[in-house]
Amino acid sequence: MAAGFDYLIVGAGFAGSVLAERLAAGLGKRVLIIDRRPHIGGNAYDHYNDDGILIHRYGPHIFHTNAQRIVDYLSRFTQWRPYEHRVLAHVDDKLVPIPINLTTLNRLYDLNLDPEDAAAFLASRAEPVEDIRTSEDVVINQVGHELYQKFFRGYTRKQWGLDPSQLDKSVTSRVPTRTNTDDRYFLDEFQQMPLHGYTRMFENMLDHPNIKIMLNADFAEIRREVSYKHLIYSGPIDEYFDYRYGKLPYRSLAFQHETVDTEQFQPVAVVNYPDEAISYTRITEYKHLTGQTHPRTALTYEFPRGEGDPYYPVPRPENAELYKKYQVLAEETPDVTFVGRLGTYRYYNMDQVVGQALAIFNRLAEAEVGSELPLALARTG
Repeated sequence: MAAGFDYLIVGAGFAGSVLAERLAAGLGKRVLIIDRRPHIGGNAYDHYNDDGILIHRYGPHIFHTNAQRIVDYLSRFTQWRPYEHRVLAHVDDKLVPIPINLTTLNRLYDLNLDPEDAAAFLASRAEPVEDIRTSEDVVINQVGHELYQKFFRGYTRKQWGLDPSQLDKSVTSRVPTRTNTDDRYFLDEFQQMPLHGYTRMFENMLDHPNIKIMLNADFAEIRREVSYKHLIYSGPIDEYFDYRYGKLPYRSLAFQHETVDTEQFQPVAVVNYPDEAISYTRITEYKHLTGQTHPRTALTYEFPRGEGDPYYPVPRPENAELYKKYQVLAEETPDVTFVGRLGTYRYYNMDQVVGQALAIFNRLAEAEVGSELPLALARTG
């Protein structure tokens, strides 16, 4: 391996790829980006399956943001396809919108409520919790035990392998309750999908003469074979430090990909299955996301797991305390920057990871060239 890289970046997902592009194109740095998987794009990787249908290998990735600067930056590498995400939940043998809204209540209980009635209906069922600490507290405080049992308890127990009473309130705080008929899952101003897919966007992002890509490469195996000045690490922070304080808990996923002989399988891209008797949490149909026309359709069944590739940091106070120990080690480690979900043990949406990466780039640029350039770069990226 030739020596002479300014930066070694571990992980070719959003965090690593954005930083590779900015360092190479913005500062003229020589960058080696590696990934232990055989592809770029991290968990957002998409590809055409054997039937020619574009799928997301690691489950659905829906891009949404309120940050125009994030849109402006990513738009350098992709065109966009308008898409507003809608999710249905299979509850009481019915498909109803989630987050819970006016349509959900009317369909589930065979009612004809208006928005004012819906607000009163939910208020009558809410069971106020004085000290909201857990995910269970959040939902019961808003909608009471019955809707909590129907929509949240089983799904959360499958997704996290823990009861909502054991999880931080942030897990269910992300899902609102509405009294109107707005059935969009996200309310962000910008909701679109990369026109030609995420992988094509990443390919454009990393297409720079200063960037070298190495796949099927494990950091532990090559770290002493490569010469570099600064390391950017988006892998699990506990793994980097050889699990000095023990393993940080992560939740993993297994995916069952299928192609079926029908043009459309379900009315929306994602249908959730809160019932604990059903082993999967959701089914995704990708043609809703991509707009692709094809006589067959591709589905993914999603099965949460306790072991496997780390996807989600488990939000519990004791885990946050354990991460703080690793964070202290990270701050004491010179010339290493930890980024992304796994590097900072935090659940981020894609736009948040991009924002974090751009902010880190500005700090690195300031250290490299002084305080004026980063401000100019920030305006364009």
